[in-house]
Amino acid sequence: MSERGSTIVLGVVPGQPAEVLEQAAELALALDAQLICAAVDDSRYTIDRQVDGTISSLPIDPDLVEDEAGEFDAELYAQLASVLQDRGVRWSVRALAGGASAELAWLADVLGARMIVVGSREGGWRGSARELFNGSVAAQLAHQQHRPVMVIPRRTGDVQ
Repeated sequence: MSERGSTIVLGVVPGQPAEVLEQAAELALALDAQLICAAVDDSRYTIDRQVDGTISSLPIDPDLVEDEAGEFDAELYAQLASVLQDRGVRWSVRALAGGASAELAWLADVLGARMIVVGSREGGWRGSARELFNGSVAAQLAHQQHRPVMVIPRRTGDVQ
């Protein structure tokens, strides 16, 4: 049985396969949970955290012109809305900055989330290279915090 008002944190990235969003939405509905879609910008770092899970951040590269810090990417929001809007799931977004696993774990702690959901890594050499340098977000989450982590795999045909 689920508690009314429970939360699931979903790590989202631009171009994420729709099946990750669809499966996370089905899970949230089954658990009567709100789905919080969190995008982590690893080119920025957090300078202030609010109680509601919002942040203020700055670019890691000091030569970059300050842009809309903490703003959720409009294209990613449109992608999420196109998949989630008619599914009956309660959902919202959060923009985070820093390392993906640490930021998703922090947000889950702040919100008292039941679990964290992520998609499996990108296939092919790009995904392998990114994982080599950054590590697997799912593996880092599983080793660094106490709540369940669900990894939604890519369809076999999606591997590049």
